[in-house]
Amino acid sequence: MKGDAAPEGEGEGVGPEVLALAKVVARLRSEVVDLEGVAATTAVVERARGVVMAQAGVTADTAQEILIGRATEGGRTLLEECWITLGRIRPHPPPGTAPSDPPAAPTAGAGTKPAASAPGSGRRLVGRAGEAALRPPLARLADGLAAAHGGDDIAELLRTVLGPEAGVDAVMIYTLTSAGSLELTGRAGIDDVLAERWRHIPPLAGVAAHEAVAGHRALWLENPAQDARHYLLITDATDRWRSRAWIPVPADGSPDTAIGFLRTRPGPFAADIRALLRRAARLCTGPLGVPERPRDAHAEPADVDVASAQRMLDALAGPAILLTPLRSEAGEVEDYRIDAAAPESVDVAGRRGKELVGLRVLETYPTVVGTALWNGYLEALTTGTAYEGEPFTYEEVVAGVPQQSVYSVRASRLGDRLVVSWIRHDTSEREARRLADMQRLGNLGWAGWNLTTDTVTWSDQVYAIFERDPRHGPMTLEELPRRVLPDDLPKLGTAVRRLLSRGEAVDQPFRITTSDGVRHLRIVAEARTDADGTPVEVHGFFQDLSAQRGVELALRESERAVLVQRGMLQAERALAASLQDTLLPIPDQSLELAGLCIDVAYVPADRGVNVGGDWYSAIELPDGSALFVVGDVAGHGLAAVGTMAQLRFTTKGMTVTGSPLPDVLRRLNTLLLHTASDPSTTTTATMVMGRYQPWDRRLTWVRAGHLPPLLVRGDKAGFLDQPPGSLLGASFDSSYGQAVIELMPGDRLLFCTDGLVEEPGEDIGVGLDRLAASTLRLLREGRGETLARTLAAMCPGNRDDICVLDIHVPDDP
Repeated sequence: MKGDAAPEGEGEGVGPEVLALAKVVARLRSEVVDLEGVAATTAVVERARGVVMAQAGVTADTAQEILIGRATEGGRTLLEECWITLGRIRPHPPPGTAPSDPPAAPTAGAGTKPAASAPGSGRRLVGRAGEAALRPPLARLADGLAAAHGGDDIAELLRTVLGPEAGVDAVMIYTLTSAGSLELTGRAGIDDVLAERWRHIPPLAGVAAHEAVAGHRALWLENPAQDARHYLLITDATDRWRSRAWIPVPADGSPDTAIGFLRTRPGPFAADIRALLRRAARLCTGPLGVPERPRDAHAEPADVDVASAQRMLDALAGPAILLTPLRSEAGEVEDYRIDAAAPESVDVAGRRGKELVGLRVLETYPTVVGTALWNGYLEALTTGTAYEGEPFTYEEVVAGVPQQSVYSVRASRLGDRLVVSWIRHDTSEREARRLADMQRLGNLGWAGWNLTTDTVTWSDQVYAIFERDPRHGPMTLEELPRRVLPDDLPKLGTAVRRLLSRGEAVDQPFRITTSDGVRHLRIVAEARTDADGTPVEVHGFFQDLSAQRGVELALRESERAVLVQRGMLQAERALAASLQDTLLPIPDQSLELAGLCIDVAYVPADRGVNVGGDWYSAIELPDGSALFVVGDVAGHGLAAVGTMAQLRFTTKGMTVTGSPLPDVLRRLNTLLLHTASDPSTTTTATMVMGRYQPWDRRLTWVRAGHLPPLLVRGDKAGFLDQPPGSLLGASFDSSYGQAVIELMPGDRLLFCTDGLVEEPGEDIGVGLDRLAASTLRLLREGRGETLARTLAAMCPGNRDDICVLDIHVPDDP
C-alpha cells in the first residue's frame, strides 16, 4: 500500500467503511516512520542538553542555546554537535584499570555512542566510588544518563545516585498512554511480583502518579495513614515505604511521565531534598521525553491481568467495569463480557458488584446495540480515544415493569479491553418517588421538628392526613392538641411532654376531627439530643389508621354477633337435647318384647351444636305383637326434634288402633305435607317400620325412603328386598307397599339410620357391605349381646346422628 491509495482490485466489492479504515492505517504507518526518526533525533539532542546542564550548571533552555552556538561556530548541524558532546564524555574505567589509560578511540567517528552494560550487571554509570563521592550528585546523574538505555537503567541510576543523598530506596517511572492509563516503564528496588501487579493502572481516581502528571505538580506523601484515605498507595506485603514523592518529568507540552521516589525513612522531605529530586527529574527530561510510539493498527494490544484489574476496581469509589470484546470469526465485535466490576457498580435490574462478572452487555442491556453508546465502545477500542457520551435515557423491562434510568458513560481502552465507568443521574429522583409511593400506599407521612430553630417540616401526605392546605404550612407540636378529640388529649399530651423534655420515643394512637368525621391516627416519633441530653430535633411519622380501625370495629361487632348466636345455639341444643332425652329414652340394657331380645344404641353427631332428628320406637301392641320403628327427620335443632316427636307419637297411636302399616305411612306423609310452617319449604323424613307376630314368627315391614333391614342368619348377612316407598313429606302421590319375612331361631335383624354407613365421597353400597361384614365379625367374636352399641361405637368422628335397633330371635329351648 502506497500513500493513501488502496491497491488495485482490493476496493472492488468492499464497503466505504473498510476503505476509509485502510486509508487511516496507511497514514498511521507513514506517521510511524516519521516519528521513529524524530524520536531517534530527539533522544540524542535531549541527552546532550542534559550533559551540558550538568557540566555548566545551567537551565535546559541555556544548555540548548550553548549547543546551538557551538554548532554554528564549528559549521556543524545541531545533531552532529550533540554527538560530539556525548562522545567527549570520558567513560570511567572499571575497577583495576589504571586511571591514566587513555579512553578508547571511537570506531565510527564522532557519531558513535559510548557503550553501556545492562542494568544489574554490577557496572557503575557514575565512575568509581572514590570519584563519585567527590562529585555533585546531579553531575554524576548527568554522566550516567548519557550512557543509560531504557526506563530500568534510568530508575537504577536514580536510586544509586540519590540513595545516599535523599534516602531513596526504590524508584518507579510511569508513562501516560494515549488511552489515559499508566504503564510502568522503569523500576529499581521493586521486586518482580509487585512490578507485575502495578504494571498497568487504569484511568482511576486516587492514583498519585496520575494526579502528578495531570496536575503538573509534585506530590509529597509523607503520612501513610492520612495519604491512604486519599490515594491508592503502591505498597508491598511489608508496607516498608513510609514516605513517597511523585514528580512529573517536564516536557515541551503537557507532561506524560512521573517518577516516584520511595523511601523507608519516615517523615517529610527536607527543602533541599525536594529541590534535589525536582532537578533530578528535570535532568531526565531528555531520556524520558521521547514521545510514545503509536501502536500499529494491526498489532495485538497488550493483554491485561484481570485479577489485578479487579483488585484495583475493588479500591475504586463509584461504578466501573472491565469489558472484554467478544468477536466473531470475521473479527467483528459481537458483544462484550464483564470480567471485573467495582463494588458500587449496579445495573438497572439491581445486580451489584461481582454479581455482574461473567454477564454479557447484551444480556444486561439488550437494547444498547446500535446506539451511540455501542458505537462509542467500538471507537474507543479501535482508536484508543476515550469515549465520553452525553447523558441518555435507557429503558428496560424488569419483571414485566418498564424501568427508566439516565446515564452518563465514559469508556477508555486498556490493553485489548475497555474500562467503562458511568454516573446514574436518576437515583435520588427514583428514591424520592419510591418514598412518595410508600407514604401514599401506607397512608402515612413523615414530619420533622427542629426545636432549636422552631421550624417544622411535613411531607405532602401529612397535609392530606390532616386535611390541611399546604399554603398554611405545617402545624407545630403545640397546635396539634387543638385538632385532637378531648378524650385522647391526656394520653397524647403526656407522651409529647416526655418526648420534648426527656427525649423518650413516642408511639401513640389518637383521634382528630375532619370534615368527613373522626379519623384514627398514630404518631411515631423520636428525638435527637445534644451532648447534655436535651432534645434538639424530633422526627417521625403520622399514619392514618381509620380504615384499619373501621375493620377492627366491624370484626368486633362480628365477633359479638357470633358469640350471641353461639350462645343461642347452645341454649337451643340444650333444650333440644333435654326434649330428646325426655321423648326418646335410651335403655341401659337390652329389652324383651314378644319373645325377642332388643338392643338399642343412639349416638349424637360429634360436630355442630344442633340436635339431630334420628329416633326409634320399640313397643308391645295390645294383641301381643311388637312394633319396631327407626326414623330420621331431615335437619337439626328444635324443629327436627318437634317433627320427630310428632311422627313418633302419631305412629304409636295409629298402630295401636290396628291400622295397617302402609296406611300409617300414607297418613304420616299427609301429616308432614299439611303441617309445614313455610309453604316454600317442606319437612321430610325417612322411616322403616315392622310388626312382629310371635305366634308364627312373621315380620311384616314397610319403608319410606329408608335403608332396608340387615338380616343375619347363620354365617351369612344380607339386606332384605325392599318394598316400594318414597320418603315422607315429598309428594301427595306417594304410595307404600309392604313385605313379609318369617324369622327363624338365632336370626338377627338390624334397623339403622344412614349415619352408621355413610362416609363423604363414598358410594352407599360400600357402606352397606362394610356394615354386613362388621356384623358377622362381631358375632363370630361373641360380642352379640351388645351388637348395636358396638357397631355405633365403631364410627368415631361421625358427622351425623346414629341410631341402631338390634332384634334377636332367641334359639329354641
